Parts: sequence; structure tokens; C-alpha cells
Amino acid sequence: MDSGLKQKTVSGMIWSFVQRFGVMIISFFSNIILARLLTPDDYGLIGMLMIFILIANTFVDGGFCAALIQKKEPTEEDYSTIFYWNLFFSVVLYVLLFLSAPYIAQFYKLPLLSSVLRVQGGVLILNSLSIIQQNRLRKQLLFKHLSLVGIFSAFLSLVITIYLAYLGWGVWALVAQQLLMSLFNAVLYWIVGKWSPKLVFSTKSFKELFGFGGFMLLSNLINTLCNNIQGLLIGKFFSPHTMGLYSQARKLEEVASTSLSSVVDQVSYPVLAEVQSDRLQMIKVIKKLVTSIAFFSFPAMLLLIVIAKPVIIFLYSDKWVECVPYFQILCVAGLAISLQNINYYAVAAMGKSRTLFNWTLIKRVLGIVFIIVGFVLYGIWGLLIGMVMASYALYVINALLVSKHIGYTLWQQFKDLLPILLISVVSFLLAYFVSALTLSLVYGTIFSILIFVFSYLVLSWFFEREKLVLVRSVLLRHKK
Repeated sequence: MDSGLKQKTVSGMIWSFVQRFGVMIISFFSNIILARLLTPDDYGLIGMLMIFILIANTFVDGGFCAALIQKKEPTEEDYSTIFYWNLFFSVVLYVLLFLSAPYIAQFYKLPLLSSVLRVQGGVLILNSLSIIQQNRLRKQLLFKHLSLVGIFSAFLSLVITIYLAYLGWGVWALVAQQLLMSLFNAVLYWIVGKWSPKLVFSTKSFKELFGFGGFMLLSNLINTLCNNIQGLLIGKFFSPHTMGLYSQARKLEEVASTSLSSVVDQVSYPVLAEVQSDRLQMIKVIKKLVTSIAFFSFPAMLLLIVIAKPVIIFLYSDKWVECVPYFQILCVAGLAISLQNINYYAVAAMGKSRTLFNWTLIKRVLGIVFIIVGFVLYGIWGLLIGMVMASYALYVINALLVSKHIGYTLWQQFKDLLPILLISVVSFLLAYFVSALTLSLVYGTIFSILIFVFSYLVLSWFFEREKLVLVRSVLLRHKK
């Protein structure tokens, strides 16, 4: 990796880190406040509809953004063509959601969902207005701009949403939050991106980008469907209250499992695309990314399992304590989830979109089988365990694809991750033992955290010193 690209990568990761954790902190406090103003039922209603919004949003992107990043030098014609296509298709999808809303409400036997979906669906059109602007900034590795827009939009939408929830808007406050976030993003990306589409639509450009993006679309659709099918099952066969508990547990788990990886993913895909012709360089980059994510994500997920109950009570109050076991099971899945995308995007950077689609179909069918069989046999607990099994199956298959197409084998990756995993597990056992012996919830939590962090840092100093040195150097560089 040349010095210029390396500098952009480090800078991009720092600003992606600022964006992700800035938005996460804002969302974090948003959840704390809103969870006290709203009920699990309010969150459950939004959770039931989320699968339809996410699938529609995936169609709006259509895989073209990934194609634009993968393409070495996209033209203005390329960008304008995809902008108009996204806008047109978002309107079509909104109309379809509007017409199907009563039938979806009937499926869940909750008439209110029809009105909620018709309003919430507006995010599709708003999102389509900013996709290309956001994509261009990513392509140029201008993550500072992305960071500032994301944080500012999240803050503005939070302030208004909290006020609406205080006024008693209930579920409509959560709908407003999504619409406001998309609106602010669209406005700010147009201002910061300094780009507007030309009056041109090229069928040649469309076909060329669809050649790669079409398979990415199908892969993303399958991923979205399978990532949210459990919500469909819970929403259909359980109450909005149960759906709300699951949604909040999943949301909190994703903060830990995907926060760091999403920062790395945002930067890693364009970087891997830059070095796609050098296999040895790609292996070196993937190894560093995978182990760096694991170094932070593994201990975070295991520590959260130990302190799950006090964390949820502290953040959301006693009325959410029922979601503690949901959260703990999902944290086990989070270990694998944190590593899935690096392997996926490494293969995508090689231009293997058709291969990704074929294997996405296989691994997602396997994941659905795990989830449905678990649900049929043991209800919601079996469903959650099925999610854990599906997460590890996805990671293994993605890693095998990297092994085949790039040369970084699953066994090599496992050996690189094993020391970090063992150190995390030992720290987990020590902290769990302390929490089990301590009667006080507050002191037990404090002692558990201290024991975990101390043992992890000490063991890392002896066995993974390179990672600690790397973290220290990055922090010092950023401080300068």
C-alpha cells in the first residue's frame, strides 16, 4: 500500500470512527431517553415494519453504489444515470408499499400499522436523493464530510424526536425520527457533496454497472431478508411487547458487534478495491483488518454478556429487564457478526459479484433453516439460538470464499484470531466469577468491568503486544 493511500486509509478510519461513534453516542442517549418515554409496544410496532423498509431501501440502492465504488474511474454519466434510476425506483417502491400497507397490517392483525407504514415509507424517496452524493464522498475517501453530516443529522433528529415523544406521540415519534434523519442527510449531502446530476441517462452505463451491481443487489436482498426474518416471525406469532424487547436487545447488541466493524467496512471496501490486483497486499490488509476488529469486538461482546442485566436496567429502566437473556444470546452471535463483512467485501473488491450472490443464496438458506427449525422446536429461544448458528455459518462461508479467491485461508485466519479469542474468554471467566460472588448489583458490575479490562490488557501485553502498540501509535498520531 503506497504512503498516500495508507495516509488516506488511516485518516478515513479515524473520521469513520468519529462518525460511527458520534452517531452511536447520540443514538445511545436517544435510546436511553426514548425508552423511558415510550413503551416496548411502540418499538415493537416499528420493528414489525422494519423488514419491509429495509428490503425496499435495498432495492433503491440496487447494488449500483457498490458497482460505482468497484469501478476504477466512474464518469459523470455513470453517477447521473444511477441517481435518476434510484429516484424513479424509490417512487415506484413507495407506491407499492402504500398500496400493500393494509394487507401488511392485516397480516399482523394490527390496523395501526397501515398508517404507520404509509408515512414511514417516505424515507425511501428521501434516501434516494442522497445515495449518490454519499457514494461519491466514499469513493474519494472524504470521510470527514461523511462524519460531520452523519453526526449533525443524528443530533437534529434526536432533539426533535425527544420533544415529540415527550408530547405523547408514541410510535409516531419513532417514525418522525427516521424521516427527519433521512431529510437532514439529503439536504446536507447536497450541500457538502457539491454535486448535482447532469441531464443525462445512459442505457450503456446502466447495463455496464448492472452487470456487477445486479448480483450485488440480489446478494443484498437475500442478506436483508434473512437478517430480518426473525422479526417477521416474532411480530406474527408474538405480541408487540415481545417484539419490542427483541428489537431493543438486537439494537443494543448491534452497537457492540457492528460499531467498529462498520467503521472499518466503510473504509476497507474502497481500499481493497484499490489493491485488488496485488493478492499479497490484499492478504496483508485483510489480516490486519480482521485481527484489529477482533481485538476490540471479542472482549466487548463477552464483557456485555457478564454485565447485561445492570447495563439494560441502567440504560432503559426496569421495564426492559425481560430483554436481558435475548441480549446475552445475541452477543454470542455478535462475535461472528463483527467479522463477516470484511471477508465479504474483500471478495466483492475482486469483482466476484456473481460468486457472492451464489454463495449468499446458499448460506442464507442455511441460516433460514437454522432459525425456522429452532423456532418450531423451542419457540423464541430456539429462534435466537438459530440466529447464533446462522451467524457463525455466514462467517465461515465468507472466510472460505476469501481463501479460494484471495489465498488467505480459513485456517490461517483462525490461527490469527485464536490468541485474541482465548484472551477474551479467560477475561470473561474471571469477570463472570467475580460477578457471581458479589451480591451487590452495582459493586458486582464495577468489579467485573475492572477485572475484565485489567486481565485483558495484561494478557494482551504478553500475547498480543503488537495490537496494543498499534492502538497506541494510532492514538498518538491522531493526538498530534
